[in-house]
Amino acid sequence: MKTTQFIIFFSLVLVVYGAINFYIYIRGLQAIPSGSPWRLWFSLIFWGLASTFILARILERTYPCLFTGIITWIGSFWLGFMLFFFLAVVLIDIARGFNSFLHFFPPSFYAGLAHTKLVTFFTVLGLTVILVSGSFINARNPHLKELNLTISKPHATPGELTVVMASDIHLGTIIASRKANRLVEKINAMKPDLVLLAGDIVDEDLAPVINNNLGEALGQIKSRLGVYAITGNHEYIGGVGPAVEYLEKHGVRMLRDTSVRINDQFYLVGRDDRDKPRFTGKPRKQLKEIMADVDTTFPVILMDHQPFNLAKHAQMGIDLQLSGHTHHGQIWPFNYITDAIYEISWGYRQIGNTHFYVSSGYGTWGPPLRLGNRPEIVKINLRFTN
Repeated sequence: MKTTQFIIFFSLVLVVYGAINFYIYIRGLQAIPSGSPWRLWFSLIFWGLASTFILARILERTYPCLFTGIITWIGSFWLGFMLFFFLAVVLIDIARGFNSFLHFFPPSFYAGLAHTKLVTFFTVLGLTVILVSGSFINARNPHLKELNLTISKPHATPGELTVVMASDIHLGTIIASRKANRLVEKINAMKPDLVLLAGDIVDEDLAPVINNNLGEALGQIKSRLGVYAITGNHEYIGGVGPAVEYLEKHGVRMLRDTSVRINDQFYLVGRDDRDKPRFTGKPRKQLKEIMADVDTTFPVILMDHQPFNLAKHAQMGIDLQLSGHTHHGQIWPFNYITDAIYEISWGYRQIGNTHFYVSSGYGTWGPPLRLGNRPEIVKINLRFTN
């Protein structure tokens, strides 16, 4: 990303982030009685926590260390708290707005207004702690999604193939050694013939991945036909060249707008991420161009990180497309946004003769939380017939 674009983007994020936090802060401060010493403590704690996310974004790039890791964890959790606080305050203000016309609040609500404000403050705080805790536990416990699919092609070699797919791992400070090792253990337990990583393997900055030696875990994946991957937008955010080099050094074969014929049984096609032009100024190849050397009388599996143009892909002789990127919103209610943007935000669909699966992803971005969906590893029992 060009420096000017980065400055503009970061400035917009900073303005939005600051405005949301200021709105929450003002409404929270109004709940504490005037003259109370707790107002000062609330201000110090609130802005101290709110600043950690911005501070972490700067330190991760310039000074990766234990202190940076702690600040990153705090800042990431604060994003989750901020979201739930914001939703709660908006709902409360909407209720207040309707009440000004309909007057449905009881008289006792106004008689002890100061007490009501404090009760509301601690109720919102308590419910938010419960939501964040539950969402964190959910995010740390991926489940196995299993699909049974059949592909019929004239030159298909009859037989079965066990494919394990994971996307959006986001290796870094938050998704570190413990979760990376759990991923590898779960993959190896399925005894896969082929392992596919559908983009966003690393979470932007490569420094935490290198410092935690997370590539070593990926190198322990055991697969008869190998481990293949594609780039996601996050590989580009952190610098695609070093990220690809690091992954290939640890046994992951990156497919970048190219195809490979595996074991003389099927083709595997991997696309560079859709955001490549935005970060490099260079276009990615058109799928038609990549498919020029692919014999579609054989089974064809496509990995494309962002699930766009599915109907078009279904007309090109592709039998199975695997994507990720969406996280299915990761935290409710953002799933309504991803549902509106993508034809498939999460799950399986068949269009024509093409099978599509969009994974909710294994890791998390930003808050280490998931609400309204579960992280997953996908096992595909693939049957070839002719």
